[in-house]
Amino acid sequence: MRLTLVNLSPILSLVFGVLILFNPRLLSTLVGIYLILIGLIGLGILAF
Repeated sequence: MRLTLVNLSPILSLVFGVLILFNPRLLSTLVGIYLILIGLIGLGILAF
């Protein structure tokens, strides 16, 4: 499976969702990381 923006977002969402279920205090940190990653990929700085 090639890692592209199309399948990276659902994979990150799934992983972060599971982590939030186990430790709800991670919510703001994980959302921040997710938004930064999606922003960098959208700008073309990170290429998958």
